[in-house]
Amino acid sequence: MAARGFLQIAPGRRVALNGIEWTIEAVHGQYGRLVLTDDDGRAETRSFRWLINHPDLRLLPKPREPGHPSPVAQQPRTLADLTQDQLERARLRAAHVLEAETGFREGYPARALPGEPRPAYDPDRTTLTERRRSKAAEMEAMPRPEAVRLGLQHLSYRTLMRLSGLSGDSLLLACADGRWTRRRSGHRSITEEVREAIFAVKAECRERAGLSLAARHRLMHQYMRERFPAFPTEKIPSRWTFATVWEEWFGPGGARPRYGRTAEAAAEAGVSGRVVVHRPGQVLVLDSTPMPVKLRETVFGDAVTATLTLALDLYTHGLPAFRLTLQSDTSVDVAMLLRDVMLPLPMRDGWGEDMEWPYAGAPADVIAEFTGHRVAALPFFAPETVTTDHGGPYKNHDLVEAEREIGCRILPARVLRQTDKFAVERQFLTVQTMLFEHLLGFTGGDVADRGADPERDASLTLAQAEHIIATWIVQIWQNRKLGEYAPSWAPGEDHSPNTLFAAAMEQGGFDLDFPEPSLYYKVLRKHHVKIHPRRGVKILGLWYHDPVLDEPRFQQPSARGGKHARQWVVRSDRRDRRQVFLQDDADHETWHILRWRGLPPDGEIPAFSDKTAGALLAHVKANNIRIHSESELLEHLLGILGSVTPVDQWPSQAKKKAGKKRRVAQAREITRAEAAAADRPATPAPADEQIPAEMPAAWAEHARTIDHAVDADRRRRREEALAGTRPVAPATLHAALNRRRMFRLPPSDDSEADTTVREDDT
Repeated sequence: MAARGFLQIAPGRRVALNGIEWTIEAVHGQYGRLVLTDDDGRAETRSFRWLINHPDLRLLPKPREPGHPSPVAQQPRTLADLTQDQLERARLRAAHVLEAETGFREGYPARALPGEPRPAYDPDRTTLTERRRSKAAEMEAMPRPEAVRLGLQHLSYRTLMRLSGLSGDSLLLACADGRWTRRRSGHRSITEEVREAIFAVKAECRERAGLSLAARHRLMHQYMRERFPAFPTEKIPSRWTFATVWEEWFGPGGARPRYGRTAEAAAEAGVSGRVVVHRPGQVLVLDSTPMPVKLRETVFGDAVTATLTLALDLYTHGLPAFRLTLQSDTSVDVAMLLRDVMLPLPMRDGWGEDMEWPYAGAPADVIAEFTGHRVAALPFFAPETVTTDHGGPYKNHDLVEAEREIGCRILPARVLRQTDKFAVERQFLTVQTMLFEHLLGFTGGDVADRGADPERDASLTLAQAEHIIATWIVQIWQNRKLGEYAPSWAPGEDHSPNTLFAAAMEQGGFDLDFPEPSLYYKVLRKHHVKIHPRRGVKILGLWYHDPVLDEPRFQQPSARGGKHARQWVVRSDRRDRRQVFLQDDADHETWHILRWRGLPPDGEIPAFSDKTAGALLAHVKANNIRIHSESELLEHLLGILGSVTPVDQWPSQAKKKAGKKRRVAQAREITRAEAAAADRPATPAPADEQIPAEMPAAWAEHARTIDHAVDADRRRRREEALAGTRPVAPATLHAALNRRRMFRLPPSDDSEADTTVREDDT
């Protein structure tokens, strides 16, 4: 019997050489040669040495004899397949075999145990045959329970002869009971009909809600009864067999049905695989979540909830940028976040030299010379691929256009599959456990963990929270040791986000490329409009104007061609609808700020966004108001916005009347306007458009000032319109009827009715 692990060469054995199948027809051992034939009948004579040393030799399984079932495929078993108890029992059996072969239980005289060799197994006084017969007699005399426990009840003389050629692991595996690692024969009750029924139930469960195992088993019974009525009911697999087969074929099935449907749809569409990230900026993951810390808004001082948006570099696990916005974020906030990733972070007050730019590949002096300020120790780069979920701000077409403008690819995560962006999901928990839990106003992970009154404990403003998060990122997180996120080229080394970025700079260099200031305008929403000779441009229901539009070059249609031929491109920031931006056609580096025509010339009104502007226009439409000028729109806007005076100047009774939801909305408008102003490149405003240092002390006085300005503007326009014209004729009956209410009921008192009529006639 040939030993295991040796090449067995015999006539009829099939081998594959370079992918071609051959059959050994004859073996000439005396010459060391053999004859090979292929399927076409071609024969070749080769030596044993040539066959054994062939670089592409593969033994093919022996052909099955007729009537014998095909064996179940199984990998070779090893000692790792045995439990600790089974391994100890196999070692005891092997010790008895070695004692019969060598006289020593360890197999070597140098490892003799106390009392070895025993007289019946002394190799100097006994032969191998005598030792084997002595061992067989010993096993037969052993008590039956002990022999059964050790598996030695069948250790006979012939078994000892069969195991004589084995040693080491091979002997241990031969002494192990084959029933411990026997091949699985499968489930004989799973016939072709049952298999079809199980897959039919699987397809049906894909579109249904989550079903229990018993419900799926009943569906299989229903399918078998209707499609195979002649199939015996008693041969249908039981519920437990069905559960075992279901888990073997389809997995445990612990995912939610909607997640499973999404994964199957993605697999059918060919969306699979994994992105290998090997450099900074290759994949940037974005996500937003409500910040679990209550903050104080600076307008009314109410406790509000902010939204934290993080940008995480998947290679270094650094946080190159983040954004805090009151309430929910918008596509403009996300676009500005991408812009922040490309810009170096300036040093802030209170930051020491240890938080300054530390990378040797680009000295801090060089970076400071380009930027004009000291740069913090936070990497900046141009993102290549952006991965987001399917939230509203991330699917917005304006953000998609901004990402194309920046030059990055979009790789959205699969629907309802948080594992596609697990790194940023886990980062939110890391920030919470390392920072947010230590701040006043922390709300906890859920409602059950909420404090007694986090709104009362809130003490940080939005600016203070933003400064704390930035300090934590630069000083702590960027220098924190990463555990399982070590690079592939140094799996056993300790690294932090900063060291990974420095190593990437050493390997691939650093592209010192800063985005131009006009990038802010290029990522804003585009509007293709025409310029009205006197009114300016109309953007989303509001008119905007600037003296530059009165120049002759803007009085003509644009020279643009294509889909939006003869139209001008105007950009708007939805966070602040008080102005829009027009790029100069002659000098593409100049951007003109077009102000809303409803703004008073001697001051500013509170900021308002798309939401407020939409409410304004809806209010006007609902009341059937015909608007002839932006001044009338301003009157309605003042009624929607309310007051913006500081808390110390706000009357206590008026503050009680205004609801918290309205106050938070107004504070959000002002905060977003301040963020938009901070994102815009610094440009000096004309002298006549400078924003006053202080707002009016009282809202009523502010409203009266605006009313006087509006009346003066109307009076001036009437005088200009009536100059050089004839006197206007008295009002007609139609105009009089329009001024009076035609269906007003007369009063009960006749004297009062006569007085009212005389007053109306007058």
